[in-house]
Amino acid sequence: MCVDAFRDISHDQLFNVGAGVEPVRILLLYGSLRDESYSRKTTEEAARILRSLGAETVMFDPTGLPLVGTKDGDAHPKVLELREQVMHCDGMVWCLPERHGAMTGLMKSQIDWIPLSLGAVRPTQGKTLAVMQVCGGSQSFNTVNQLRILGRWMRLLTIPNQSSVPAVYKEFDRSGRMKPSPRYDRIVDVMEELMKFTLLTRGNRSHLTNCYSERKSKP
Repeated sequence: MCVDAFRDISHDQLFNVGAGVEPVRILLLYGSLRDESYSRKTTEEAARILRSLGAETVMFDPTGLPLVGTKDGDAHPKVLELREQVMHCDGMVWCLPERHGAMTGLMKSQIDWIPLSLGAVRPTQGKTLAVMQVCGGSQSFNTVNQLRILGRWMRLLTIPNQSSVPAVYKEFDRSGRMKPSPRYDRIVDVMEELMKFTLLTRGNRSHLTNCYSERKSKP
């Protein structure tokens, strides 16, 4: 063990919960471009709840986002917009439909355009994530399970709670708002938990992600 790199856990830093007075900034991504996209509508409901809890919200519109690997894709305006929003958020919400038992290509493209590092900056490391999915029929958890794997790879703190809305087309009224129901209440629970975890961790992010192996490798 490298004595110079090894450190005791700092309780003063770890429990510095009050750090930061700015509103929590949450970026919301959805995984469908249909005009009547229920993943977008569900994401809009989540954003309303977050704002009621005191957060600032941004919903990224993936229309026009190129496929990963497209020539000059890194300079595409939509890619730059997405990366800028990721850089400045404190946490994220990912919501999408399940297609053929898996996540949609649109959502995977958005996630794949988010880099693990931009120079010396890691845009996602230590930030919070809530995952949700909508289903056209019976309830499934394939997509939220896949999102949890991606969240781990992106070094995000994925909260324990999640939402999967079955028969989602039955959950919205003619005005496009979600009806009162246990499914809506679950989304409130998830957003409330996301806010709590974000407030607990955002002021300590650099301390929580400070790793022995990286300190050891520095000259």
